[in-house]
Amino acid sequence: MNYDVTVIGSGPGGYVAAIRCAQLGMKTAIIEKYSSLGGTCTNVGCIPSKALLDSSEHFYNALHQFKAHGIELKNLSVDLKKMISRKDDVVKQNVSGINFLMKKNKIDVYQGVASFLSQGKISVTRSDKTTVELSSRNTIIATGSKPATLKNIQADGKRIITSTEILNLTEIPNHLIIIGGGVIGLELGSVYARIGSKVSVLEFTDSIIGNMDRTLGKELQKSLSKIGFEFYLKHKVNSVTVKGKNVTVTADNPEGKSITLEGDYCLLSVGRSPYTEGLNLNAVGITLDEKGRIPVNSNLQTSVPGIFAIGDVVQGAMLAHKAEEEGIYVAEFIAGQKPHINYQLIPGVVYTWPEVAGVGFTEEELKTKSIAYKIGSFPFKASGRARASMDTDGLVKVLADAKTDEILGVHMIGPRAADMIAEAVVAMEFRASAEDIARMSHAHPTYTEVFKEACLAATDNRPIHI
Repeated sequence: MNYDVTVIGSGPGGYVAAIRCAQLGMKTAIIEKYSSLGGTCTNVGCIPSKALLDSSEHFYNALHQFKAHGIELKNLSVDLKKMISRKDDVVKQNVSGINFLMKKNKIDVYQGVASFLSQGKISVTRSDKTTVELSSRNTIIATGSKPATLKNIQADGKRIITSTEILNLTEIPNHLIIIGGGVIGLELGSVYARIGSKVSVLEFTDSIIGNMDRTLGKELQKSLSKIGFEFYLKHKVNSVTVKGKNVTVTADNPEGKSITLEGDYCLLSVGRSPYTEGLNLNAVGITLDEKGRIPVNSNLQTSVPGIFAIGDVVQGAMLAHKAEEEGIYVAEFIAGQKPHINYQLIPGVVYTWPEVAGVGFTEEELKTKSIAYKIGSFPFKASGRARASMDTDGLVKVLADAKTDEILGVHMIGPRAADMIAEAVVAMEFRASAEDIARMSHAHPTYTEVFKEACLAATDNRPIHI
């Protein structure tokens, strides 16, 4: 079969790229090695984890907050099997939606492992070992990433688990030990902390969610401690051993002394690694960089004409929405258009509760770049809407240029921060000043008023409600 574009990988970057290519009139194929479309995000990442987060949040609120609302409940319990089943149904619905979109846009779907034969030739090996050969003028590599491991620690999928296995546990852990204080570990740890697990986090650096503004890490640590998290920062993990149903983790504390944690599950959550296995990149002359990524230029072109790469297999944040933007960019670039991505304005989100979100420069980055800035901050505890919903943890922090007042960064932790950050992205795309936001009418009472108040605080320190 001959195609204008063939996309390898059907995660958010891949299937979005395929759809946009088809919309632009290109004959398009997509290749997926697994039996269902959607990639990590849809099947074992973003979507299932959010389903479990929502379920566990409902239980936690019923147990701890409903009484204050005048709602009396007795004999509350968790049916983990039902919770996992609901998660699976959500995944199935999303996969079904992607299948529909492929058919709607007349995109040919091939199930199997893609391997380059040459620049314009791709072999697809199906599960039954039969092969089919495709010819394609352009190819987009969107094969995503897999959970990373530590040199001395390997997941066994039973007691030492990754973000994949933890989505299908058959029992609630008594003590879940998490190695890594990043986004994935904290989200999945939140699921089980809310329904009764003791959760301990071992983090090598001195802060959780270290890639975000440090204020957010400090605030999130306070909030998660309230639901039972224990944090061991600046700890180097030395070993993880399993004996029966018991897991023992040893680590060195900041003073160099060894500590031991005993649990029944250990979640290895130390990031993700680009996945390029089976592509046979040598056949087309593509060499990976020192981190296993595919080198690309500013137009996401590899060193080989007609071959592009997007998402987790290239440099930059490993985010589903970043991959989507890159997929659309490449499709439009192939079509001869002039697309645009501002990588500085791709927001990062942590779906704990309170939620965490940030976009633009962090305060630490501004200091490193010697950019003069001013800060405006406003706490949710001063928000009428937040008090009404009993969600008073957190704040919004605005960083603005000291001279021009242009917003350079917005960092928030609080209720619905994942949705609220969109206003900051819009403002910064249009290079708004803090004063611009401060003068916009925000509905009352809403959580977004906290963003306005933070902007007021950044402009001559004039917040109204504090």
